[in-house]
Order: sequence, then C-alpha cells, then structure tokens
Amino acid sequence: MGRTILTEEELALGCARKERGAQGELYTRYASRLYALCLRYIENREQARDLMHDAMIKVMDNFRSFRYGGEGSVWAWMSRVTVNMAVDRLKENSRFRQIPFDDVSGAEIENALEPDAESVERIPDGVLDKMIADLPDVRRTVFNMFCIDGFSHKDIAKALGISESGSTSILAKARASLRKALTCYLNETGL
Repeated sequence: MGRTILTEEELALGCARKERGAQGELYTRYASRLYALCLRYIENREQARDLMHDAMIKVMDNFRSFRYGGEGSVWAWMSRVTVNMAVDRLKENSRFRQIPFDDVSGAEIENALEPDAESVERIPDGVLDKMIADLPDVRRTVFNMFCIDGFSHKDIAKALGISESGSTSILAKARASLRKALTCYLNETGL
C-alpha cells in the first residue's frame, strides 16, 4: 500500500498537532533545502548541519504559532526562522560584532567594473556561490538576507543591530566585492 503525501496545509496542521508522521515528512521534505540555506550563512559544514537541526527543532516546537497562508508559506516561515537563528549565531561571533564599514572606500564601490550578464551566465555552477561564501561574515550575511532571502534593509538593520544606512552600505560593499571577484575571474579564465 502506497504512502499518502500530505498537502502543505495538512503537513502544517499535523506538525501543529505534533504528529510524528507529519514531523517526519516535514524533515524529509525540507531538511536538504534548510541545510543549503544554513550553508549560505555558516560556511562550516558541521556548524551548518547543527544549525539546520536546531532550526528544525525550533520550527517543530513552534508550529502552533504558524499560520498557514497558502502554498509556500511553510517554507517561507521555516526559512525566516532559520535565517534569524543563523544571524544570532553570527552575532555571537566576535568578528561579526566588529562591523567593518571602511574596508572598501566609496570610490572603489563606484569604480568597480560590472561584468555583462552574458559573461556572468557562462560562469560554472558553484563559482559564484564560492565567491559569496568568501565574503566577510557581515557582507555575506547582508547580501544573503537582502538579495537571496528578500529581507528589507529595515529588517536587516533590526536583526543585526545596525542602522538601515549601514545595511545599505554593507550591501553596496558586498556587491562591489563580488563585481571585483567576477571581473578577476572572467579576466583570468577568458570567458
């Protein structure tokens, strides 16, 4: 006899009722995506795996506070919880507390060459991910939160304990660093 696959809404209701089957399916359905999300913030694989497990536990423990809002809302909520946990872990890191506003000058940001979209599309999978992962903690976090996870500068500022203009500035520096890395890569490889 085949196993019935729960709809997202049924999954959420089952998890809110702490049903083991629903919790198991939640883990099976979302663990790999959650782990990939954690790796974007925590570059150490073991720490990212620990964060993923901790986030999954927190999500399962707090499902009663979740309100289903349509298809995709479970993942949106889980990713928000996980990103907040990742940011909290990064803030515990003393290097993260020292927000480096002057690593890149405004002139460097303005003068950073921007590769054309066609050249960027030829970059092999994983190379851009590595460039993002190589950004300093604060820049990588702000870049991920804004560009990938859709947080506003207001939300980023609140989460990181900085001003909105600080978030904007850090994002600009992250983008400048990525433009520079992309340009160097394209020049070195001849793509």
